Amino acid sequence: MSVITLAPSALYQQVAEQLRLRIFQHVLEPGTWIDELKIAEELGISRTPLREALKVLAAEGLVTMKVRRGAYVTEVSTKDVHDVYHLLALLESDAAAVVASSATEAELAELQALHEELVRHKDDAQQFFAVNERFHMRLLALANNRWSDQVVADLRKVMKLNRHKSLFRQGRIDESLHEHALIVQALQSREPERARQAMQQHFANGLAAAVV
Repeated sequence: MSVITLAPSALYQQVAEQLRLRIFQHVLEPGTWIDELKIAEELGISRTPLREALKVLAAEGLVTMKVRRGAYVTEVSTKDVHDVYHLLALLESDAAAVVASSATEAELAELQALHEELVRHKDDAQQFFAVNERFHMRLLALANNRWSDQVVADLRKVMKLNRHKSLFRQGRIDESLHEHALIVQALQSREPERARQAMQQHFANGLAAAVV
């Protein structure tokens, strides 16, 4: 078995990223017990940085620590999905309204370019999801509220535990593209309320697809 070489600086953060990728790629499925001895051996590290990494992932909601049983990949319930979409809809619709009011023409052009990239990847769900996340996170960055940015980043990590069901459902990518087009149109026409409502509808439709 090959050992992954990790730099000594911030070792636990690098271990956290390794585990985060395994969780997002569903190498470690929701509900899976995390075998600390096995993973420490695979990474060629002691269990100390691994345990620190697990604390980071627990704070992000990706890992659940159970007394005397160890760490498990978090299982997402239907209520969790509803709660996450509800919060994302609130935060991102507010960001959309701010961006419609205050973004520069160059910044709006960035969002338009990301939307066009989404269109180009409509037949590749994995790439579509990656660009979709870039669009949403860039819109948040333009709204310039770092507290909202951090909350949304953590919520989106939890969303990934749900296997992107909302985008993989047949027809959902085309629907999502149409919704993004409406959001971009509202931003470019400088209509904050219309942008807010378009984003809220986007999340409402995404939730409906995610819990089917």
